Order: sequence, then C-alpha cells, then structure tokens
Amino acid sequence: MKRRTLAVLGFLFVTVGSLAAAVADDVPLNLDLRMRAQEAVDKALAYLVASQRPDGGWVAFEQSHPAITALVVKALIQDDDYGPGHKASRRGLEFVLKFVQPDGGIYVPGEGMRNYHASVALMALAATKDPAQAERIKNLQRFLAKLQWDGGEGHETSSPFYGGQGYGRHKRPDLSNTQLMLEALHQSGLSPDDPVYQKAMVFVSRCQMTGSTNDQPFAAGSEDGGFIYTPANGGESKAGTHPVGDKQRLRTYGSMTYAGFKSMLYAGLDRKDVRVQRAMDWIRRNYTLDHNPNMPGTESKQGLYYYYHVFSRAMQAWGEEVVLGADGAPHQWRAELCEKLLSLQRPDGSWINEADRWYEGNPHLVTAYAVLALQTALTP
Repeated sequence: MKRRTLAVLGFLFVTVGSLAAAVADDVPLNLDLRMRAQEAVDKALAYLVASQRPDGGWVAFEQSHPAITALVVKALIQDDDYGPGHKASRRGLEFVLKFVQPDGGIYVPGEGMRNYHASVALMALAATKDPAQAERIKNLQRFLAKLQWDGGEGHETSSPFYGGQGYGRHKRPDLSNTQLMLEALHQSGLSPDDPVYQKAMVFVSRCQMTGSTNDQPFAAGSEDGGFIYTPANGGESKAGTHPVGDKQRLRTYGSMTYAGFKSMLYAGLDRKDVRVQRAMDWIRRNYTLDHNPNMPGTESKQGLYYYYHVFSRAMQAWGEEVVLGADGAPHQWRAELCEKLLSLQRPDGSWINEADRWYEGNPHLVTAYAVLALQTALTP
C-alpha cells in the first residue's frame, strides 16, 4: 500500500465524526481538494518520468539540460511515492552532477547562466536531505555568494548593482536571479544572518517602488509597494511603464512582487518593516490567480507558471492561510492555487503556457513549476 494512501487513511481515522471541521474556513485544504491535487501531482510526475531521456535528463533547447532536470528532480524527490531513491530521481541527479565545475558551481560552461543553473541544482541537492551531499551544498552556497555583485566587482553600496545577482556572465543583476539565489540558499539552510542576505536586501529594496525606502530616482514619489525587474541602468520593468500624472513610471507586476516579498522574509525582515508592509498592501490590492497581476492586458498570461511558483513560496513564507483582497474578501490561497492549477492541467498530466515567454512553452519546465507550486500548497 502506498505511503500516501496510508497517510490519507490516517487522516480519515483522526477526523472521523468531525468531517465538518475539514471544510471550515480556517482549514487550509479540505480532504476532497487535497486528494484531487495529489492526483494531479501523480499524473504530472508520471508524465515527467515518461519524458525522461536515456541520459537521465529532461529537455531544454533541444537537448537534455541540467537546469530543467534539477527542477524536475526536486519535484520527484519531494513526492512520497518517488523520493531521492527512485530510479528516475537518481538518474536525474546523476545527470545534473555531471556539470559540477572546478569552481564549485554546477552549470553549463558558455551558456552565461551560472547563477540560474547552480541555484536550481542547489535546491535539488538540498531536497535529498542526504548527508553525502553536504560538501557539494556548501560549495554551491559559496559559489553563489561569490557571484553576487559587491565590492569585489567594483560596486559599493551606492551602486544599483550592489547585492544583486545576474545570470552570471558579468551582466547587470536582476530580481529574478537574485530571488532564485536566495530561494536556493534558504532551502539549503543558510542562515539569514549570512552577509549574502544582507547585501541582497540592498538590491531587493531598490527594486521596490517605494520612494521612502528606495534611493533610486525612478522610485521618487512612489508608494506603490510592488517590485520591478531591476534598478540597474536606470531601472527596468518587464511590464513596461504606465502613466502617473504627466510622467511615465515603471510598472510593478506580480511575479517580481512576490519574488521580492519572499526574499525579504527569507532575509529575516520584521513583518512590521515598511517594505514588507507595502509589499503586502500591493498583494492585497492586486490579488489574483487568473493572470500575472498588473502585467499589461495583452501580456497578462506571460510568466504565469513562474508566477504561480513564486506566489506559493511567498505565501508559505508569510505563514497566513487567508489573504484579504482589496474588497475585503478572504482568499484561501492554498485552495485557490490548487483549483486554478487543476483547471489548467492537460489530459496527459502536463501544463504548458500558450503565452510563450521566458521559455514557458516548454512543458517540462512548466509542469515542474506547477508541481512544485502544488507541493508547496499541500504542505502547511
């Protein structure tokens, strides 16, 4: 009998005679939705296992790739019916480890995405909870810290590059790469007291459109509270700009706002910190799972599954089960996220984003994002 079946039977035994409580407003997920969500995960993982290539990897850019593979492996490792000992998990991890480099990183040389590759590899290794991986994990943590923009690259605290992380080929830093690094460091157990978090908060704060806490000219006068892509080179938002009075202002959007919000929580910022409060205000004003919030209408579905992933991690970090929307309506984020993802799953168990930007036309990447988001929602 599967371990998951045993867990469900245990749940039923404990709650027999009081099933009404399982659908009460303060319960994150009722039993029916929990089972349907797990069935969706089962179907998705079966699809991914069937898609594994003979070399143990999953495809990106028409060949097996360690970054996509690491995301899939993490999803497999976190599932009770697979775990780190399953053949697919082992073969996938072995493929990823073929890309260990002499500098301690795990990446494809020449692709210019060292931070991205190393961060997702670190998350997969941390998920194994295998003491044999401890040294590799430490090496990856050190490697990521060395990539961070700081005085070593000639950028002191006054520089808008300071504390950020880019793809790793000495290009400008951005919030997407920075949050990915912090997610990996957080999942691998690095203390929020480590200087890498404190440096990152300088950069993350400069991505927030809150003029009272952001010293960059593009944020002056704004109390929006949401986040843009990068403060480097005068500021950039992948959502473009919008008119404020007679000027154009950088437009904040969902995926970066949740990314910045959770990064602040991982770094140990107090919940009463004005930066945290402004971000939460933005989340309440713009709460939705129908699209990537505040992206322009024709682009609103772009980056949608990345958004679902960072949304789940941010809400988990916040630690509250209900989000009050702008109209005061309560949103049980776990249940709503599960229902949304269930509604979007394809018959073969996969997900794909028809608004293909940021590689979300790849079903392996998008299915991994969706499974990881569901796994977060299923883990109170």
